[in-house]
Amino acid sequence: MLWRIFASITFGKLLFIPSYRSTDFEVHRNWLAVTHSLPLNKWYVDDTSQWTLDYPPLFAWFEYLLSWVACLFDPEMLKVENLNYASQNTVLFQRISVIFTDVVYALGVQKCLYSIGSTQGGKLQNNSGKWFSSPTILAFLLLCNVGLFIVDHIHFQYNGFLTGILLLSVGSILQKENLKAAFWFSVLLNLKHIYLYIAPVYFVYLFRSYCIEIQKSRLTFHFKRLIKLGMIVVTTFGVAYGPFVGQFQQVMSRLFPFENRGLCHAYWAPNFWAIYNIVDKILAVSARLFGWTAVSTTTASMTGGLVQEFEHSILPSVGPKTTLICTLLALIPAIVILLRQPNQPRVFVRAIVLCAFASFLFGWHVHEKAILIVITPLTLLAVSSHDDCRLFLLLSMTGHVSLFPLLFTPFENVSKIFLVLTYSLASYSFLSALHYDPKSKSTLVKFRSWERLFLYGLVAVALFESFIHSMVDPSGKLPFLPLLIMSVYCAVGVIYVWLLFVIASLKTEKKISKQK
Repeated sequence: MLWRIFASITFGKLLFIPSYRSTDFEVHRNWLAVTHSLPLNKWYVDDTSQWTLDYPPLFAWFEYLLSWVACLFDPEMLKVENLNYASQNTVLFQRISVIFTDVVYALGVQKCLYSIGSTQGGKLQNNSGKWFSSPTILAFLLLCNVGLFIVDHIHFQYNGFLTGILLLSVGSILQKENLKAAFWFSVLLNLKHIYLYIAPVYFVYLFRSYCIEIQKSRLTFHFKRLIKLGMIVVTTFGVAYGPFVGQFQQVMSRLFPFENRGLCHAYWAPNFWAIYNIVDKILAVSARLFGWTAVSTTTASMTGGLVQEFEHSILPSVGPKTTLICTLLALIPAIVILLRQPNQPRVFVRAIVLCAFASFLFGWHVHEKAILIVITPLTLLAVSSHDDCRLFLLLSMTGHVSLFPLLFTPFENVSKIFLVLTYSLASYSFLSALHYDPKSKSTLVKFRSWERLFLYGLVAVALFESFIHSMVDPSGKLPFLPLLIMSVYCAVGVIYVWLLFVIASLKTEKKISKQK
């Protein structure tokens, strides 16, 4: 059934090959050219294009391998000086490369399907041939993830490939194959460093569950196991960074460019800082209107949609150290449940979600697409818990709608609404059928009154961003307004789900403790 779903969604991806593509398309074309045409010592130095190579070395090697296939389609795309090159064959190759590498994502989904049924607390049914069985529904939710579809197959990136590596690692944890999990996660970190967000969970879980064993109040530390984990991590990083050891500082400056990055990305991610920014803006405008205090006029640029640093007008300005402290504090619930409940793979998945939430909500210069790192592992929990199911549906709808500003052409405006609406309704229907309670009069997943009100507002915000704003502001005097409204409104929903999930996770941890 999994591969039937995968084949069907692959056909849908092929239909979107001619669709709008973002600047990320040129980013990856340039990386193909850099890795194919330049010597190794120039990969992280070349700045012919503004889209310089800023992913870890394994992704650079991934681009290098793709480039040898790319030359069969159009060798001109592999010339560094051919900026913004986009011939028909170039578009065809890059689109197909994303679709083809999604096989890794399907393998990751398969790994989790094989794994999650045997974990404690799971309700997965063994009959995977029925459409309303847990494995089939989980396969649908993951393979048809509309956020990945929008970001990869319209906007253009390789997140499906990367998420597949993550799921291979998570699936290994679920099967208690800790060394395999460490290997896959080490590979993932060397493909895209954004997954450092969830590294604390892996460190704590593997150290506490694999290296330390407590039986009858007797603690045993397995030093050999620690050495095995260390060898896997060191070897993986050594292979990745070894060829660039002489340029290590240059590589790091590309991966972590704190000096020219501000608190928020050009399009504010729907997180805590979006609300912080708008509160500061409201206070600044109020101060000017009522003459409370002198406010610098240079701070208005923070709503101009540019990637740059800025100072807040009224509230204290936020730097990287502040965001780090906030993130570490938000990580505490994840660390607590991991330490108190070791060797519990499903607790590990909950901790992954908590850690991803913390980094997304409070991190420095967070991209809006990072919400997918939260939604994906939460999907694994949605099929086995009614409460997690409700939170998944809320976050899925909010998070996927928050990606709408990435697509803004007329055709894509219609497409994104159709795709998200279809996925949301299908997810709601399938999960309602899965969690059907004979004792309840309703067969549907129930939302609380204020949650329904929020979802109605989400529909209004989505329509305003996609259609209404261009009608009421045809001159484009306020181009950032729909993005601002979208970010702030969705931030409220994301924070709400996070708070409920933190409470639910701590309650779940207490229940497991009582059962013991």
